[in-house]
Amino acid sequence: MTVLVVDGVWNARDVGGMPADGGRIAPGRLLRSANLSGATEQGARTLAGLVDHIVDLRADDEVAADPSAVRGPETTHLPLFLGSVASFFEEDSSLDELYRHLLEQSGPRLAEALRIIARGQRTLVHCTVGKDRTGVTVALALDAVGADREAIIADYALTESQLPAERNRRIAAYLRSQHPDAQHVVALATLSPAPVMRALLASIDERWGSTVQYLREQGMTEAELAQLRTALVTPDFDEG
Repeated sequence: MTVLVVDGVWNARDVGGMPADGGRIAPGRLLRSANLSGATEQGARTLAGLVDHIVDLRADDEVAADPSAVRGPETTHLPLFLGSVASFFEEDSSLDELYRHLLEQSGPRLAEALRIIARGQRTLVHCTVGKDRTGVTVALALDAVGADREAIIADYALTESQLPAERNRRIAAYLRSQHPDAQHVVALATLSPAPVMRALLASIDERWGSTVQYLREQGMTEAELAQLRTALVTPDFDEG
């Protein structure tokens, strides 16, 4: 993975380069980040030069509160959560529970996000922090085309180190004040532990047989799955 410096945007990176069946994930094809509302003029120009299509996974109220500062690339607004984002904090959901909710309740929207990636444009996927909705969407896309699972997990886990420490301190203090008896709210807002993504991928195998089969059940066709692979995987050529 390549961490990208985009002025005013957290957690930006290109997932290209990781090993995949028959090659590697193509650089410059699939990018991920936190929301784009804080992008400076320079940051917005940087992203506009890197991407053709932006997939915004945030809810309507999040978009209204923090509209994107990036103009130019086509943007698809595809809210993944069917309910309020705040409800997960109020219910003290764990990361494992949140991700299961995404798989069970938002499957068709996850499939639609992957259809956009499969078009082969330079695509940026983001939510608010670029951790959970983005993390699950990107992991599904990568796993569906045979990317190395440990590399997928490492990419997910990298988010934790990309969030500003001051932001984490501020939001943790706020959440503890609002939910003093909660066990999971700080992790929900700030952490991306590798074991969580490893467990999620294992649970997909156990329940659906594979990520590909999960996506088939969400409505993706064989042609769309093949198109996703063509879009994301570039062959390794032996120069010897």
